[in-house]
Amino acid sequence: MNRQIRIPEVRLIDQNGEQVGVITTQEALKKAEEAGLDLVEVSPTAQPPVCRILDFGKFKYAQRKKESGSHHKKGGLKELRVRPAIDKHDLEYRLVAGRKFLEEGHKVQVVCIFRGRQMAHPEHGYDVMRKVADTLADISKVEMAPKLMGKRMTMLLAHK
Repeated sequence: MNRQIRIPEVRLIDQNGEQVGVITTQEALKKAEEAGLDLVEVSPTAQPPVCRILDFGKFKYAQRKKESGSHHKKGGLKELRVRPAIDKHDLEYRLVAGRKFLEEGHKVQVVCIFRGRQMAHPEHGYDVMRKVADTLADISKVEMAPKLMGKRMTMLLAHK
């Protein structure tokens, strides 16, 4: 920033974002002082290094704001609950919701809950899971295959 820049020549971008060109660091500092702003090195590895004329306080604030925004987790986990003996229309309705979740970037955990005598036929649950995976195959991939744990069968889908 300002006098800390030790390179003889820099590529200058003015306060309006327009490229001025390659000039000496002293000239760039004069232009920054005339504008009442700071000369900030934004790309030190470029040849020649790129400097911008801007308000350093605002620049740091914007960087912090952008950085704190990137900490938010992209896409959470949504759950679709189905049953081994689910009606065709009910399954279609849940698939529409699942597709919407996947398009929004969420992962979808499909949960098939067994009750009573349904536990005698876990293959019905696997069939429902296969239908869900096949129907949403164009937009998703199976991240975790169907797994039976107690009375719940779970499968995890993620956006392609």
